[in-house]
Amino acid sequence: MRYAELFWEYIKNYAKTRLTYRADFWIEVLSDLLFQGMNLIFILIVFQHTPSLGGWSEAEVVFVYGFFMIPYGVFATFFSIWNFSERYIVKGEMDRVLTRPAHNLYQVLLENVDPPSLIGSLVGAVIMVICWLQLGLPFHVMDIVMLLLFVIGAVLIYAGLYTALSALSFYSDAPTGIVPLMYNIQNYGRYPVNIYNKLIRFVLTWLLPFAFVGVIPASYFLEQKADDLSSLAWFTPIMGIIVFGLGLAFWNNGVKRYRGAGS
Repeated sequence: MRYAELFWEYIKNYAKTRLTYRADFWIEVLSDLLFQGMNLIFILIVFQHTPSLGGWSEAEVVFVYGFFMIPYGVFATFFSIWNFSERYIVKGEMDRVLTRPAHNLYQVLLENVDPPSLIGSLVGAVIMVICWLQLGLPFHVMDIVMLLLFVIGAVLIYAGLYTALSALSFYSDAPTGIVPLMYNIQNYGRYPVNIYNKLIRFVLTWLLPFAFVGVIPASYFLEQKADDLSSLAWFTPIMGIIVFGLGLAFWNNGVKRYRGAGS
């Protein structure tokens, strides 16, 4: 309950700030929509030159992209710690965080919460519905339960990987440039992994499991794709728990190594 109350207080403070700078809020929403729109346009352009992509039709790939947007929007809302190294390590704000009784990672996440990113999740849901109808997929009540389960698993995968990347700052005196690289790699998860060679497919599935934030769980709903991908979809929540657990352990160990900003 204490952490729930703390979450609510941070959200209220965020709302007060945004009400003061309303134009910034809507500009951020618009920029996110434009960015996601450009990614969708890219997919549509690709299919102007080919009827299928690794055996996947245009509607199926767009469906996967729609699913990809949902967990990413949730992740970007509650795990927006892209500038952790510069703000908390270089500028020394981690010292302030560690003087408070709440868990340090929880505080960092709440200080960087970004609700406008949820708009991307809503757009992704709309894209999924449109493609669902276009593909004529059957609908079952259980599909909603599985969708929520897969989204939670995908969010945990994102959270675990980026928490671990942020924690690298505890082990290095200089800010790392790995986060932008990881951001580019994650985009491969929105395409069918069978279009890549075996090495890349292995990396995206088991080492940096971004395939589990897009194409693998999305394939569960594409019944005509009832192959190894759809069978792997059941591992999405398990993969999420494992990756987030490892990321959190890496973070906690990094905090123990932290010695302050110094002079």
